[in-house]
Formats: sequence, structure tokens, C-alpha cells
Amino acid sequence: MATPTLTPPPPADLPDLDPDVNPGPDLTQPRPGRNLMTIPWVARTLRSGWYPKILQIPVAAVFGLVAYQLLVGPDSAHDNAGTALMWVLWWPVIPIVFVLLGRFWCAVCPFGAISDFVQRWVGVNRPVPNFLKNYGIWIIDASFLAITWADHVWGVVESPWGSGVLLLILTTAVIASGALFQRRTFCRYLCFLGGLSGNYARVGMVELRADTGICKTCKARAVCYNGNDKVAGCPLFTFPRTMEDSANCNLCANCIKACPNDAIQVRLRKPTSELWFITKPKVEQSYLAMAIMGIVLIQNVTMLEVWNDFLAWIESATGITSYAVIFTAAFAVAVTVPVALLALASRVAAGANLEDTKMNFARFGYALIPLDVAGHLAHNLFHLLAEGKSVFSTVAALFGRQSAGADAALVSTGTIQVLQFVLLALGLAGSIYTARRIAHRRYRTVARRRATLAPYLAIIVLLGAINVWMFLLPMAHRM
Repeated sequence: MATPTLTPPPPADLPDLDPDVNPGPDLTQPRPGRNLMTIPWVARTLRSGWYPKILQIPVAAVFGLVAYQLLVGPDSAHDNAGTALMWVLWWPVIPIVFVLLGRFWCAVCPFGAISDFVQRWVGVNRPVPNFLKNYGIWIIDASFLAITWADHVWGVVESPWGSGVLLLILTTAVIASGALFQRRTFCRYLCFLGGLSGNYARVGMVELRADTGICKTCKARAVCYNGNDKVAGCPLFTFPRTMEDSANCNLCANCIKACPNDAIQVRLRKPTSELWFITKPKVEQSYLAMAIMGIVLIQNVTMLEVWNDFLAWIESATGITSYAVIFTAAFAVAVTVPVALLALASRVAAGANLEDTKMNFARFGYALIPLDVAGHLAHNLFHLLAEGKSVFSTVAALFGRQSAGADAALVSTGTIQVLQFVLLALGLAGSIYTARRIAHRRYRTVARRRATLAPYLAIIVLLGAINVWMFLLPMAHRM
């Protein structure tokens, strides 16, 4: 069925000028980094019809193996190759991919390929409902929280069958979306991993952008967005000419193949630089960053010995023995605290600048993303390095080879902690620097910059210190 032509989104509006500051906010654009399309082999690869198919095939094969093992393999997570590949290897590594290459994983993700296949054969290509356009990110926020809650209450990670059911539910949603709506509606508006990758891609070192000077003279009717007879349109509904962030670009290279003017560039950039050039900050994106911060905190807490002491204290003090009830309350607190801290800092900052609390929350929530990413990476690093040998042992068992030794650690606990603290230091520095750059671009007076920055620096340091404290304590293994 032919895909209807879509109208590209209009350019983002510029922020309102600050009437108390002359000449207003700094609206200069970032200096372009090196264009990787000038490297012959990179250009050939991205323009090839085999890209990204050549990567999707092996990824889909591994995905099939993981799903099979989760559903029919050993019942014990310790012995299940699907659990090890999914939660010990893939889940810790995927945020690293986001930092290095942005949302590249979404270009090779099996869910995207499934959506494209279903759409090609039975898709009715209905327009994306306005409800999803307006509130999809909140659905992503809610689903991320729900999956984390279900993991702890129902033991999804520790249960191969539970992880397999999660994959089946997500696959069903992908098939339904591909059958009903245009392009990769699920990936853009519903996928919890897509929301995470979109936020983390903002700190990435690679960006895809169009040369707007060339685009002004283009007569191709937005072929980079709509596609042509040989190349599909942008799967994530992103118009290269108006892109200001990488949250919804998966580097699939469709626009590169379709553009007749070679106007699309893939450029290197300074990590986190995108965060202070965003002109239309969104509350929901900042909320997601703080919610993920809370999720990482509760994930860390429940792996500490103090968590068992806390459960015992709750039982003795209140008589409540239901783990689901206790965890739900603790989870709500953990997610609420970072959000509340950002809201409080934004209320204080609003008294020192000319923007309200909501806009301060949206604008400076982006400054917390580097620390958010660092905390997430540091947490996952423990699973990867402390349990990494389980990947080798469980996969070897599929071929009849038994691995000797019970120790699943790849390196010592001390080495893991050093690496965790290095990540946290980088994240802390990145968040402080990002907050400073946002304030300097928005406000021209020293007094207003300092008064705006002070509350945000305080919560960045506080959340950083909490993370450091938790990583100093011994953590329990997952497998």
C-alpha cells in the first residue's frame, strides 16, 4: 500500500526574548563539528542499500535466540542464556551506545524491523492520533515506571519466563502499531526504550543535521522526510531541515539516501553540547530525566544490605509484611524526590529570573541528564563486570560446554567501584557545566546567572553525593 505524503513539521519557534536583558538570549547555533560524510567509507556505508539491513539480520538472530531461551529455556535465571544476554550484557551496554552514537540502536532494533514488515504487508497507514503526538512521552514515562515496578514486585529480571512475557507484550504492541499507523509510531511515541534513548542521545557524540543553506534551494518537496520510490520516509517523523536535537533520529540514513543534494551531514560534536542549544525545552523530557534518576536510585537501594534492614524495620514498626506494598511506597518516594527537588530549585530560580517555575523546570531539567546517564551507566556497570562471566557460561552451555568456577565477576569489586566513581565524576562535571552553559545562553547579567544557577548546582551536588554514597556500599548480584 502506498504511503501518503506527510507534511514536515514547521521550524521550532525561538524562545521569547527577555525584556529585561539587552539584546536578549543568545540564539547563536552550535559550531558544526567534523562532517563524517567526508570520509569515503562512511559515506558509502550510509548510502548503501545494505545499511542498516546488514546489521539488522544478526541482531534479529540474537533476538530470536534470546526470546526462545527466555520462553523455553532453563527456569533458573542463573542458567538461562536469554536472561544473561538480555540483562547482563545488552541492558548495561545499550546506554553506552546511546552516549557514543545517539539513537543508533533504534536503526537495528528488531522491533523496528517487525513494524516495517507488518506495515508493508497489512498496514492501513492511518495518521498518528493527536493524543499520541501530545501525550506519547507521558505514556513512555508511565510504561518505564510500570516495567521497573513490575520487575521488583513480580521478579521479571530474575524470571526468564517473566522476561519472555515482557518481550511478547512489547512485540504485540509493535505489531498492532505497525498494522494501524504510519511509519514507526510505536518507536516514536510508545517505546519506553525509545524514550530513554531519546533522552540519552542528547548527550551523544554524533549528530545528523541538514545543511540549511542547501535546503533553502531544494526543489525535491521534502523528499528527505517523505521518502521516494526507493527509500522510505523518516521512520521517526523527523524533518532534517528543522532538527535541533537528536532525540528522534536513529541514524537509519533514509534521509541521506533520499536527498538529491547531499545536504545531510553526520557530524561529531562535544558530548552534552546539544543540551544547552535547545530552544524549546519540554517539561515531559525533564520529568523523564528525573524519573529515571529516581529509578536508578531505587534500583541501587534495593541491592544494598540496608534495604533488608529497612524491610525489617517497616515490618516491626507497622506490621506490614507485603513486599509489594512496601516497595510501591519506596518506589513512589524515590521517583518523587528528584522531581520534587528539580521543582523546588525551579521555584527558587523563578524568583531570580523572568521565567516561571514550569519553564525553569523544563529548561534546566536537561542539565541533569549527564548525571542521570552517569548514574545509570555506573549501576549497569556493576551487573556487566560483576556478573559478566555468566554470559559466557550460559551461552557455552547451549553448545554442551560447561564453564568451571562459580565466580561470575570479570574484574574485582575495587576496580568496579573506581570505574563507577569515574563515571559519576564525569556526569557531575557534565551536569554542572551544562547548567552553567544554559544559564549563560539565557541570561546576560552576572547576578541573574548566579541566582539562577545556585539552586540547580545544589541539587546536582546533592544527587551526585547520594549516588557516591550508594556505590561505596556492597551490592547484591542479580544472577
